Amino acid sequence: MSSTVFDPACRACPRLARHLAAVRREHPDYYARPVPPFGDAHARLLIVGLAPGMHGANRTGRPFTGDYAGILLYRTLYRYGFANQPDGADPDDGLRLIDCRIANSVKCLPPGNKPLPEEVAHCNRFIRAELARHSPRGVVLALGAIAHGAVLKALGLKPKEFPFGHGNEHRLPDGRCLLDSYHCSRYNTQTGRLTPAMFARVVRTARARLDARGGRSGK
Repeated sequence: MSSTVFDPACRACPRLARHLAAVRREHPDYYARPVPPFGDAHARLLIVGLAPGMHGANRTGRPFTGDYAGILLYRTLYRYGFANQPDGADPDDGLRLIDCRIANSVKCLPPGNKPLPEEVAHCNRFIRAELARHSPRGVVLALGAIAHGAVLKALGLKPKEFPFGHGNEHRLPDGRCLLDSYHCSRYNTQTGRLTPAMFARVVRTARARLDARGGRSGK
């Protein structure tokens, strides 16, 4: 089992590798490679997203940076003390996560923002490695059903025993807390499926669970 949380040279998924090569030709100024995780390697809050967005992380090289989804995410993380500033539109903006780390279920941009099940499975070794070094007193926040499933697969848990639903909270067998939220995508927020208040409640719950467990990253 691999212990690495990221491989910048990964080409395990032929469809994704071909797609990134085409994107690099069309947008030579884009990052257009596997996107690394962002934040403290030993953070107690691990946020698991879906995949890089075409004109967001795929362009900038930092998760949720430069696209609409990052606006709600970073503003909310700042509100609850997980970031040093509310804005994260550019990799050089000085944004720093506090006791928080973000890793995507799929590290490469998928066509149409829809990874295939086998691509999620190929990338699951990286989430497995993230979780292996994640704090046993920590909280995992899954953004969307695919991220939720990726976390369960990485831990060898059965989805039917831990159903996904916005606001759901699961105590995992190892003692960690798994929280669910709808993904903070433009579609979800503009259709009202996910409101700022709904997302804030989930992140506030993460803050409360970590505060109740005590300790800090690296301690």
